[in-house]
Amino acid sequence: MAFAQPFPLAAAAQKIHQPAFGPDLAVRLICPECRDPNPNIVEEFGSGDLVCGSCGLVLGDRIVDTRSEWRTFANDEGDDPSRVGAASDPVLEGIEQLDTLISYRDGGTGIARELQRAASRSQSSRSERNLLTAFRDIGSWCDQFSLPKTISDIAKQLYKRSDEEKLLRGKPLEAVIAACIFIACRQAHVPRTFREICNLTHVSKKSLGQCYKALEQAFNLSPGATAQVNANGSNPSTGPENLLVRYCNHLDLPANVQSICGDIIVAARQHGVADGRSPVSIAGGAIYFTCHLLGKPKSSRDISVVAGVSEGTIKLVYRLYYLEKEKLVKEEWIKEGRADLDRLPVER
Repeated sequence: MAFAQPFPLAAAAQKIHQPAFGPDLAVRLICPECRDPNPNIVEEFGSGDLVCGSCGLVLGDRIVDTRSEWRTFANDEGDDPSRVGAASDPVLEGIEQLDTLISYRDGGTGIARELQRAASRSQSSRSERNLLTAFRDIGSWCDQFSLPKTISDIAKQLYKRSDEEKLLRGKPLEAVIAACIFIACRQAHVPRTFREICNLTHVSKKSLGQCYKALEQAFNLSPGATAQVNANGSNPSTGPENLLVRYCNHLDLPANVQSICGDIIVAARQHGVADGRSPVSIAGGAIYFTCHLLGKPKSSRDISVVAGVSEGTIKLVYRLYYLEKEKLVKEEWIKEGRADLDRLPVER
């Protein structure tokens, strides 16, 4: 005998009329051991247990902590009522660091766009928005250049100071940011050349030089964009020996080449060899000279690609070093067999 199946609509109606699940608020939880009509139930959130406060019997486990998740990033002791956001940024002191985002979903009425405009006008002024935009550009460019966060913070402080004092009014934003990054690299003893900064930020060398000179004079920086000077009066971050680490790493040269090349550059400076040449040119020519001296030659083209100077400039510095090779090469290197003057080619 076949039974008639209920219609789908009737089945759906039966499901709708069924009561939904919910906690029965008329039920009281009491301890089965004490059977006290007024139980002392304690929620131990540290262990996740529900415990009777009178006898200590565990009544439940794995309870959910429903309290507020207070988080504090303040340096001072005490409760911080702030529950959202990351740690405060000292560079953004005096600027609202929390943003309000309004959804675009408004059913096609256009209300969301009006609310976004009103929120952007009320939250911050135009100067603060420009400052935050510059900070984002500095952070992204430093990340592309694989620079540490300390350099990014120094560049942000320099830009904020120049913006507050209106030092570079009318200059392109990209040029000001590039100059701040260049000075920050020098102050952090991680020097980068003008060419490298220009390639990174796509700013002309002329604009970068103008902004750099203006900031150098306004901030009363010593020549070379840093206030730290050695006892002999030279600036450590502008010398060619500070560029050797990166250049030798890119050329896959051993550590002894870098150390000997640094000694040769120092000796050439003491004897006045290749004075007036740029640090990049001296570093490229010294690497070319040292590689041939130690029997690990590198072509001038490879060094030119890494250093960013022409092959002719590298060979010009090499010829100046070759003429004074007896003064630049230590006798102990020759006695130990590490260096040989006969390996040096004659460049014409």
